[in-house]
Amino acid sequence: MRNSGDTDGAIAEINVTPLVDVMLVLLIIFIVTAPMITPQAMKISLPQTDALAQRDQVKNEVLVIFKDGSMKYKGSNTSEAELKAFMVADGKMPHYQLQVQADEAVPYGRVAQVMALAQAAGLHKLTFVTIPRQ
Repeated sequence: MRNSGDTDGAIAEINVTPLVDVMLVLLIIFIVTAPMITPQAMKISLPQTDALAQRDQVKNEVLVIFKDGSMKYKGSNTSEAELKAFMVADGKMPHYQLQVQADEAVPYGRVAQVMALAQAAGLHKLTFVTIPRQ
């Protein structure tokens, strides 16, 4: 009979099988849920609202953005540089509000440029005019 001293002591090895099982389950859960988290996978529908009456007494000026990206401000065609100068001057008036009437075919990038231009000019009130659904 052999008498070995290591059979009576504790096992010095760590059993990693349960750890691997848990990690694989977490990996599978992550792989399944990751596409649901990304914005491209989210299907959103924007809310529809009724026309609301304006509560504030404001000085409204209308900026029209056409399909081709050209703009008309206060009834005359204008460039970005002229528009910024007008916005800086008009933005100093109390209760000033810029109303943007953009054609639905205008790319979002063009509207974002106009919004950035208004922000750089110091405008605080900017509204987008739409036609209410009937």
